[in-house]
Amino acid sequence: MDPAVANVPPMKDLTIDNITENTVLINSQSSDQRLTYVMERLVTHLHDFARETRLSTSEWMAALNFLVRVGQISSDVRHEFILLSDILGLSLLVDAIDHPKPPSSTEGSVLGPFHTHDPPTIGNGASMSSDPKGEPCLVVCTVKDVQGNPVEGVKVDIWETDSTGHYDVQYKDLESPDGRCVMRSDREGGFWFKAIVPVPYPIPHDGPVGQLLKLLKRHPWRPAHMHFMFEKPGWDHLITALYIRNDPYETSDAVFGVKQSLIVDFTTASPDEAKKYGVEEGSKILKHDFVLVSEEETSKLRDRNALEALARLGRKVKLIDHLPVPDLD
Repeated sequence: MDPAVANVPPMKDLTIDNITENTVLINSQSSDQRLTYVMERLVTHLHDFARETRLSTSEWMAALNFLVRVGQISSDVRHEFILLSDILGLSLLVDAIDHPKPPSSTEGSVLGPFHTHDPPTIGNGASMSSDPKGEPCLVVCTVKDVQGNPVEGVKVDIWETDSTGHYDVQYKDLESPDGRCVMRSDREGGFWFKAIVPVPYPIPHDGPVGQLLKLLKRHPWRPAHMHFMFEKPGWDHLITALYIRNDPYETSDAVFGVKQSLIVDFTTASPDEAKKYGVEEGSKILKHDFVLVSEEETSKLRDRNALEALARLGRKVKLIDHLPVPDLD
């Protein structure tokens, strides 16, 4: 770019006190109002963090090298940046902001780093696990709207670990997906399948995120749970999980995913249930009714929450494509 024709604000003699306003100024030439706003807030908070902590050069370099290591260990089946976001509570925060739920609907939880896009599609009654050492269980669910009407044709992604606490993609000799599947809710909004009883497990802690947890004197364990993800046009995307009651890590989940409404109990199969679902009498059954919210309802709730939250911070904003930008009018 020819500096003679470039429309760049003059910047000289930058100091601790004026570097932030100058960085914000030169970043404010984009025609994308949302990008400009996000960068302004990012730079402001980063600079304030450095000033408030009196960040040293050695600490700054350690942080940059840490992020490099996070990227280096990441792969198609291990997303260390998701792990980092999870253990900092950011994943849950972003989901709660972007997918607010009214009290009558199912709350969200964290996606985690081990969701894949190639699970087998199975029908009602099929098994998604081939682990012979896992304790068998039956999972019987429904998908409804907030008025209690069944929602048919919802794509449901489901995944869990094996009995040793490992996901299929953690095995180098994996031949085909296991412990995961895709289902579709039927006319009554139902879906049911055979799985194994979830077990607690540690998130991968042999990398930089694990080293950070160790420095913070935090454990890497997650309570026993099973992941669910729901997708259908017109309905708000729901990523959630069911957590087994009284797990030893129920109140100290390394990634902050547990919510009271998502804690569930197993029951045992009655003679009628055993006959209906083709399982042994007395075997474990997990029953749950999931409640979805329409995209329109979520959009209105997200807009209202955004305007109210930023008003409390004293920031005058307007919404463009449901995202806040400064209201300069």
